[in-house]
Amino acid sequence: MAGPTDQDKLSENWGLDAAGKSEEARAAEAAAEWAAMIEGVAGDGEDSGDRVLNQDEIDSLLGFDASVGSNVELTGVQALINSALVSYERLPMLEIVFDRLVRLTTTSLRNFTSDNVEVTLDSISSVRFGDYLNSIPLPAILSVIRAEEWENYGLLTVDSSLIYSMIDVLLGGRRVGGNIRVEGRPYTTIELALARRMIEVILDDTHRAFEPVTQVNFKLERMETNPRFAAISRPGNAAILIELRIEMDDRGGKIEILLPYATIEPIREQLLQMFMGEKFGRDPIWEGHLATEIYSADVEIEAVLHEQELPLSRVLNLKTGDMVMFERTPSDPVRLRCGDVELTEAIMGHIGNHVSVRVTRPLNPPKVTMAAFEELDDTVEGR
Repeated sequence: MAGPTDQDKLSENWGLDAAGKSEEARAAEAAAEWAAMIEGVAGDGEDSGDRVLNQDEIDSLLGFDASVGSNVELTGVQALINSALVSYERLPMLEIVFDRLVRLTTTSLRNFTSDNVEVTLDSISSVRFGDYLNSIPLPAILSVIRAEEWENYGLLTVDSSLIYSMIDVLLGGRRVGGNIRVEGRPYTTIELALARRMIEVILDDTHRAFEPVTQVNFKLERMETNPRFAAISRPGNAAILIELRIEMDDRGGKIEILLPYATIEPIREQLLQMFMGEKFGRDPIWEGHLATEIYSADVEIEAVLHEQELPLSRVLNLKTGDMVMFERTPSDPVRLRCGDVELTEAIMGHIGNHVSVRVTRPLNPPKVTMAAFEELDDTVEGR
């Protein structure tokens, strides 16, 4: 244990004078040192506690920056606000399908208009359905299309500049440089009829574009000019937006195809393929070969007349001439079995010197379905 001399040495090392200062004096000096430190920190320019943020720092904190484009990643509070926006799930096969649609539409519209038509794929993005409806520039024609095999709907939007350009081309209008003046009047019956013909051509090309992936027919349900009447999904539902630009020399416009995720859900696995014909654990060629071999295989079928339980002592005591009575009549059905699987029922009879059976009802449905094999595949893959 340290003595008084040792305590003095420790006090000198720590800069304290144990003999000459009381506890109150030492506490006052410590408080003064803390006050000096706080004043020093407050005196430093940028680290001051009373410092006010400038406008650039406020904009950066909130995520607002007017000098950057709309496709730049958001930051700050603005990123939190927009965190509910959906991100585009990469569907490689969908991009291939619409690249194929661009080529098909280019040829079809050239034949349709007898003019030089160029179709380009602007973008494939993911949007909320309600946000898309609010962003459609009017006037425009919104076509509600039905995917019959998928039993769901989509939207095909044609902007006014493309409609007027297509009408000029089809009706022999003069080539006018610059943008076509968009009128605020409603579309006439002739304009709607010509627009319907163009939309049907595009829908037929869309059917052909999806043909390598799946068979689907797109039917034009109705044409609307008010987005409120073209609501095919809830505003918050996610959808994929495909933008196609159609140019005819110095005139043209844009077509937008909107497919809700619920619409393409039946073929989601096919759209996730990286290339055409990619296998997902099931080989249709092997399935067809297996089905053919099973169909031509020979199986042994048993006709079970009756089954009953006997004591083992009686079975051991059976002798020649003993009779075992079956509680059956000649008209009672017998069971046809293959191994342990009961197939159907039949009536016993004879043809000449041979015993025969006549099937009286259809085969029993199988208890094992393809779902059992799919679950087994998932279990094996999980390992």
